[in-house]
Amino acid sequence: MAGNPAVVMRLLASAYAVSEKAGAIVRNVLYSGELGIVEKTGANDLQTMADRLAQQSICASLSKRFPKITIIGEEELPAEVVMEDLIENGQAEEILQKTCPVEYSDLKEEELVVWVDPLDGTKEYTEAARYLHFPEEAQIPHTGSDPSQLLSTALWLLDNVTVLIGIAYGGKAIAGVINQPFYNYQLGAKADLGRTIWGMLGLGAFGFQLQEVPGDRRIVTTTRSHSNKLVTDCVDAMEPHEVIRVGGAGNKIIQLVEGKASAYVFASPGCKKWDTCASEAILHAVGGRLTDMHGNAYHYDANVKHMNSAGVLATLRNHQYYASRVPQSVLQALKSN
Repeated sequence: MAGNPAVVMRLLASAYAVSEKAGAIVRNVLYSGELGIVEKTGANDLQTMADRLAQQSICASLSKRFPKITIIGEEELPAEVVMEDLIENGQAEEILQKTCPVEYSDLKEEELVVWVDPLDGTKEYTEAARYLHFPEEAQIPHTGSDPSQLLSTALWLLDNVTVLIGIAYGGKAIAGVINQPFYNYQLGAKADLGRTIWGMLGLGAFGFQLQEVPGDRRIVTTTRSHSNKLVTDCVDAMEPHEVIRVGGAGNKIIQLVEGKASAYVFASPGCKKWDTCASEAILHAVGGRLTDMHGNAYHYDANVKHMNSAGVLATLRNHQYYASRVPQSVLQALKSN
């Protein structure tokens, strides 16, 4: 490694390593069966022990190495001493070896804001845990409690789960990490679970094979658990050939960059900045776009409101087409920031 890497590169390399630590925490809590679930605002807004421990690990690890950065995490946790075994001191050598884009090479710690979602897809995570640990309570329509169906459903749900760490400068998402803790579950018990995707403006994105939906097919990915009439009307207006309903904002961006979907449409104020910062940075790094339903960019300064109140529209290509299809009723209902 030649010279001393730029601050933002070292921060991104640390975020990569700590996201893998957080992914391991997410897996271990699931395996233990002791999820420690609490409802934050209702049954569709849950927090688990995995959320709490993963956020502690991420925030404490990054703050220890970069004390002047601003970190905003999803979970409101009391100030307390973090156990030493939650601290991750490693850094991804792959990132440290990259040349920092010149526009970010002189950034200082205090200019950077980190947005953290320690467990994106908590609802899917808790549902999967129920299928795995309490199959008698987790019947699937039309199949009852068939063990093979329960296991298949649980594993599919776990594929929705991600850990998100986004880095912003000047209000713009410039770099991010998405860890998928249960990636490779299809390979069975001996699989090396998990993968980490990362990206940075001016460098590109890594850890996956970039693909596009073939031909002119319009495949829309949207929420599986937070739908309403506005969401449905907006999805229908895109005239999709297919609709994929999955959990997690990070997972939906993966759908886009791996060619499983051509647009992520969520006409609702339910998404937050920690859901979209890392996801947007990775998508933009490969030429995609993420905006609100009006086509306006979101900002990630430390003092912005956390809610993405005008919804989310994300695409790898042809963003203008999808933006032009958003119904007026949706635009009127979702006021731009």
